[in-house]
Amino acid sequence: MKQYLLDTNICIYLFKGQFGLADRIEAVGINKCFLSEITIAELKYGAANSNTPEKNMLKIFELQQRFTVVPIFNSLDVYASEKARLRKTGNILDDFDLLIGATAISNNLVLVTRNVSDFERLNDIQIENWVE
Repeated sequence: MKQYLLDTNICIYLFKGQFGLADRIEAVGINKCFLSEITIAELKYGAANSNTPEKNMLKIFELQQRFTVVPIFNSLDVYASEKARLRKTGNILDDFDLLIGATAISNNLVLVTRNVSDFERLNDIQIENWVE
Protein backbone atom coordinates (compact mmCIF):
# COMPACT_ATOMS: atom_id res chain seq x y z
CA MET A 1 0.00 0.00 0.00
CA LYS A 2 1.56 3.27 -1.13
CA GLN A 3 1.85 6.20 1.22
CA TYR A 4 2.90 9.68 0.14
CA LEU A 5 4.98 12.60 1.33
CA LEU A 6 3.76 15.85 -0.19
CA ASP A 7 6.54 18.24 -1.19
CA THR A 8 6.25 21.96 -0.46
CA ASN A 9 5.35 22.85 -4.05
CA ILE A 10 2.46 20.39 -3.95
CA CYS A 11 1.12 22.05 -0.79
CA ILE A 12 1.31 25.47 -2.46
CA TYR A 13 -0.61 24.18 -5.48
CA LEU A 14 -3.13 22.62 -3.09
CA PHE A 15 -3.60 26.02 -1.39
CA LYS A 16 -4.23 27.56 -4.81
CA GLY A 17 -6.70 24.84 -5.83
CA GLN A 18 -4.55 23.84 -8.81
CA PHE A 19 -4.06 20.58 -10.73
CA GLY A 20 -6.97 18.77 -9.07
CA LEU A 21 -4.74 17.94 -6.10
CA ALA A 22 -7.57 17.96 -3.55
CA ASP A 23 -9.35 15.29 -5.61
CA ARG A 24 -6.15 13.27 -6.03
CA ILE A 25 -5.48 13.34 -2.28
CA GLU A 26 -9.05 12.30 -1.58
CA ALA A 27 -8.73 9.46 -4.12
CA VAL A 28 -5.60 7.98 -2.49
CA GLY A 29 -6.85 8.75 1.02
CA ILE A 30 -5.78 11.68 3.16
CA ASN A 31 -4.61 9.22 5.82
CA LYS A 32 -2.00 7.98 3.31
CA CYS A 33 -0.57 11.46 2.73
CA PHE A 34 2.02 13.06 5.01
CA LEU A 35 4.03 16.27 5.33
CA SER A 36 7.62 16.78 6.44
CA GLU A 37 8.48 19.18 9.23
CA ILE A 38 10.70 20.87 6.65
CA THR A 39 7.72 21.51 4.39
CA ILE A 40 5.95 23.19 7.30
CA ALA A 41 9.04 25.36 7.89
CA GLU A 42 9.19 26.35 4.21
CA LEU A 43 5.48 27.15 4.13
CA LYS A 44 5.74 29.25 7.30
CA TYR A 45 8.62 31.21 5.83
CA GLY A 46 6.59 31.82 2.68
CA ALA A 47 3.63 32.99 4.76
CA ALA A 48 5.77 35.30 6.90
CA ASN A 49 7.28 36.76 3.74
CA SER A 50 3.90 37.27 2.02
CA ASN A 51 1.57 40.28 1.84
CA THR A 52 -1.03 38.40 3.93
CA PRO A 53 0.94 36.51 6.60
CA GLU A 54 -1.98 35.96 9.01
CA LYS A 55 -4.21 34.54 6.29
CA ASN A 56 -1.45 32.24 5.04
CA MET A 57 -0.46 31.09 8.54
CA LEU A 58 -4.09 30.06 9.06
CA LYS A 59 -3.94 27.98 5.85
CA ILE A 60 -0.81 26.25 7.16
CA PHE A 61 -2.43 25.60 10.54
CA GLU A 62 -5.42 24.04 8.78
CA LEU A 63 -3.10 21.93 6.63
CA GLN A 64 -1.34 20.64 9.74
CA GLN A 65 -4.70 19.62 11.17
CA ARG A 66 -5.51 17.56 8.07
CA PHE A 67 -2.20 15.74 7.58
CA THR A 68 0.24 13.90 9.81
CA VAL A 69 3.53 15.78 10.01
CA VAL A 70 6.54 13.44 9.91
CA PRO A 71 9.54 14.44 12.05
CA ILE A 72 12.96 14.49 10.40
CA PHE A 73 15.00 12.94 13.22
CA ASN A 74 14.83 9.37 11.87
CA SER A 75 15.93 10.66 8.46
CA LEU A 76 19.19 12.30 9.50
CA ASP A 77 21.39 9.29 8.64
CA VAL A 78 19.95 9.15 5.12
CA TYR A 79 20.40 12.92 4.85
CA ALA A 80 24.06 12.73 5.89
CA SER A 81 25.00 9.84 3.60
CA GLU A 82 23.16 11.27 0.60
CA LYS A 83 24.62 14.75 1.13
CA ALA A 84 28.15 13.31 1.28
CA ARG A 85 27.53 11.16 -1.82
CA LEU A 86 26.07 14.05 -3.81
CA ARG A 87 28.84 16.44 -2.77
CA LYS A 88 31.49 13.97 -3.97
CA THR A 89 29.81 13.77 -7.36
CA GLY A 90 29.29 17.53 -7.60
CA ASN A 91 25.51 17.09 -7.61
CA ILE A 92 24.59 19.33 -4.69
CA LEU A 93 20.95 19.48 -3.59
CA ASP A 94 19.47 22.19 -1.38
CA ASP A 95 19.54 21.09 2.28
CA PHE A 96 15.79 21.49 2.76
CA ASP A 97 15.04 19.45 -0.37
CA LEU A 98 17.57 16.87 0.74
CA LEU A 99 15.87 16.61 4.15
CA ILE A 100 12.45 16.23 2.53
CA GLY A 101 13.81 13.53 0.21
CA ALA A 102 15.56 11.77 3.09
CA THR A 103 12.29 11.80 5.02
CA ALA A 104 10.53 10.10 2.12
CA ILE A 105 13.28 7.49 1.78
CA SER A 106 13.63 6.66 5.47
CA ASN A 107 9.87 6.38 5.98
CA ASN A 108 9.28 4.41 2.75
CA LEU A 109 7.01 7.14 1.39
CA VAL A 110 6.53 8.10 -2.25
CA LEU A 111 7.55 11.73 -2.67
CA VAL A 112 4.93 13.73 -4.53
CA THR A 113 6.65 16.68 -6.21
CA ARG A 114 6.88 18.67 -9.37
CA ASN A 115 10.68 18.88 -8.92
CA VAL A 116 11.40 15.38 -10.19
CA SER A 117 14.77 16.29 -11.72
CA ASP A 118 16.07 17.53 -8.36
CA PHE A 119 14.92 14.61 -6.25
CA GLU A 120 15.71 11.79 -8.68
CA ARG A 121 19.40 12.29 -7.81
CA LEU A 122 18.71 10.60 -4.46
CA ASN A 123 19.28 6.86 -4.12
CA ASP A 124 16.27 4.68 -3.38
CA ILE A 125 13.70 7.47 -3.66
CA GLN A 126 10.25 6.84 -5.09
CA ILE A 127 8.73 9.87 -6.86
CA GLU A 128 5.39 10.72 -8.41
CA ASN A 129 4.47 13.97 -10.13
CA TRP A 130 0.76 14.66 -9.62
CA VAL A 131 0.70 17.90 -11.60
CA GLU A 132 1.54 16.52 -15.08
